[in-house]
Amino acid sequence: MYWPVAKALLGHYRRHPFQILLVWLGLTLGISLLVGVLAVNYHAKQSYAQGEKLFSNPLPYRIQPKLAGNKIPQGFYVQLRRSGFEQCAPFDTYRVVTKNGTQLNIVGFDPIAMMSFRAEKNLNSADMLELMRPPYPIMISKQLSSYLNVDNGDYIPLGAGQLLGPIKIDARGRITGSRLVADMSLLRQLNRSSGFDMIACSEMSADKLESLRAFLPNGISLHRNSRVELGSLTKAFHMNLTAMGMLSFLVGLFIFYQAMSLSFTQRQPLVGILRLTGVSGWQLTKALILEIVGWILIGWISGTVLGLALANRLMPSVSASLSDLYNADVGLSIEWKWEWGQYSLLMATLGCLLACFWPLVRLVRTQPIRLASRLSLIRFAGREFTLQALMACICIVAAVALYQAPSSQEEGFTLIALLLVSVGLIMPYFLWRLFTSFSFTLPWVKVRWFFSDIAASMSYRGVAAMAFMLALATNIGVETMVGSFRHTTDQWLLQRLSADLYITPTNSSAVRIGGWLQSQDDVESVWWRWEKSLKADNGMLQVVSSGDSDAERQALTVKLAVPQFWYKLHHDKGVMISESMALKQNLHPGDHIILPEPLGHNWQVLGVYYDYGNPYNQVIISQNKWTDFFRGTGDVALGVRLKHDEDPQKLIGRVQDIFSLSQDRIYNNSAMHTQAMIAFDQTFKVADTLGMITLFIAVFGLFVSTVAGEVARQKQAALLRCFGISGKELVLLGALQLFVIGLFTAIIALPLGIILAQLMVDVVLKNAFGWTIPIELLPEQYFFTFGWSLLTLFIAGAWPVWLMVKTTPMKLLRDSL
Repeated sequence: MYWPVAKALLGHYRRHPFQILLVWLGLTLGISLLVGVLAVNYHAKQSYAQGEKLFSNPLPYRIQPKLAGNKIPQGFYVQLRRSGFEQCAPFDTYRVVTKNGTQLNIVGFDPIAMMSFRAEKNLNSADMLELMRPPYPIMISKQLSSYLNVDNGDYIPLGAGQLLGPIKIDARGRITGSRLVADMSLLRQLNRSSGFDMIACSEMSADKLESLRAFLPNGISLHRNSRVELGSLTKAFHMNLTAMGMLSFLVGLFIFYQAMSLSFTQRQPLVGILRLTGVSGWQLTKALILEIVGWILIGWISGTVLGLALANRLMPSVSASLSDLYNADVGLSIEWKWEWGQYSLLMATLGCLLACFWPLVRLVRTQPIRLASRLSLIRFAGREFTLQALMACICIVAAVALYQAPSSQEEGFTLIALLLVSVGLIMPYFLWRLFTSFSFTLPWVKVRWFFSDIAASMSYRGVAAMAFMLALATNIGVETMVGSFRHTTDQWLLQRLSADLYITPTNSSAVRIGGWLQSQDDVESVWWRWEKSLKADNGMLQVVSSGDSDAERQALTVKLAVPQFWYKLHHDKGVMISESMALKQNLHPGDHIILPEPLGHNWQVLGVYYDYGNPYNQVIISQNKWTDFFRGTGDVALGVRLKHDEDPQKLIGRVQDIFSLSQDRIYNNSAMHTQAMIAFDQTFKVADTLGMITLFIAVFGLFVSTVAGEVARQKQAALLRCFGISGKELVLLGALQLFVIGLFTAIIALPLGIILAQLMVDVVLKNAFGWTIPIELLPEQYFFTFGWSLLTLFIAGAWPVWLMVKTTPMKLLRDSL
């Protein structure tokens, strides 16, 4: 008895084969995006756990510059070795781009220095000496060689036309990620610069460690390897990816729910007949659960395959972003892992069972005699939409309560999820009520019928419209946040990097270089900027000096300040504080604070300034105050403003020739700005790609649900044709119906997306990074997103009707009966 029931229920898909595509696509696409994000996150975190396998073990200590972009002078390393610190080795990194656009990091090191303290040097490090001999090979990991499709002795073509190699594949698994290892001399040939990114040291006694700390000059710090720090920095990045993946999975789940609900509704007459012939509710339930399990397995397998392909497609962008932002080394290719595979299977099972629970209960609990009498598709629509609206009200109350005091990223994302779910649940009820009211109040008969028909179609379009609204709102939110972030970053860099050149001389040569620069004809002004780190009760505090010129005032990105703050900064006992410090310590302009010695008590907070990318507490004091408290100490930087139309490269050449400054101590403003914006665009490419894919899935889901619904309403279309409505008019009506649903959905999604962006800034970014950004509206991007989405819906609404009206009215009516 059990198998005939299952065969009878599955026969529905033989009569409606298009629903197979709808159910499969909704589940598969949702799972694929979830799997893609899980795979990316798991792979990146595994790369962190493995760490820099060649260097961080046994080299746990890192000597690095305090300021990002600075280099450690080669002379300091020589002094370090002469002072007895022989367990330290230098490393430098250079980024190259292959001919096909893949970004790779070449790590240069000294094999002799490495072998001097490796216990297993005879076994595992002897082959490293080959890197020092002509033709100076470059070592890469097996995984990277497979990704680049190269073998021992091959060369990698670069974008600039050069050839990198010959390649030597690491057979012992010491190298991971997108990293290539080369001798330092080869790196100097590729990149004409001096200094090192990092000096790594092996384990040492506590006394020697303290001696090393005391040996370090200002501007260089020593810390244990950055794995813990890296984990905290990348937490927000991976959480954002996870949120996008979960949202995409939710959208796919809504489409799956819509498809299964429609499938169960269309099988009501069959189920009614089966129940009247003696099939029990439990037998029916087991047969339907077997069908759901089959869909779960099919969707999970196909979703895993597509998700793995998507993850490998996204991984180069993610790897480049993590390398730019956090100096993390992440591999470029991903293999299937059961760890994230079982999590995706669990999510797919729970999500599908939850999506099918109510349609299954409704089908089984309805009286058989009512099922057998051709139950209408919209009989339950009003009641279900009302129930969804009540659930939405509960979610709104919970969101309002949570908004009062959100204190973590998790609570921030929970708040955003509650808002999305509440608006998504109430939207079908709102549209259904709105279209129903239009069908009674508008004066034109055809228009009233038009909206009455749309209200009736919400029974099978409502959930798909909800998914479309969620995807559209999220896409608008991501566009708004990323666009605002990009605009703010661009303006902040233009304002903060208002000098044409930045030079970081040594303290002994700063006065001489500054005086020489001031005497040059092409130099308009020279700014002095001193910096020193002090130990405070709540962590390290950076103290920075500022001159009193108008140009330096304009370079300070002020958020809030007391009146005449600039005058008071240079004439009273006051400081400007960074936004992250103000948020962490709940400080406001006008407050008085205590600073570490020798600064002391009773400093007034004159204002708060934006300082993106700086995770430390920072205060700005006047140049005069700096001279009083820190004369001759600290790290110094010179900002050089050139006269109009002067070429900075000419001045850079003269400075290098006269003072023998390396290229690493001179920064060109325009080059720094360009590199920062390239890194920014690379970072958010992943989020933009996921958002567009999610929106495409939602549009496609609404289209497919419309196709399935129009097939179910074939009799209605046949009767309209028999009443004299032309095929062109029916096609136009079908297109306009879906267009109107999309238009009203977009009207709801626009403010919701902007609110989401504001919540991301006020809650998530504020808690994750300690700073905020002003929201910038982007009408052109909104219109573009709305335009292609609504145009796609217009075509999607017309296509299924056009397929039906190609046949004659009588044949269409006969087929529907």
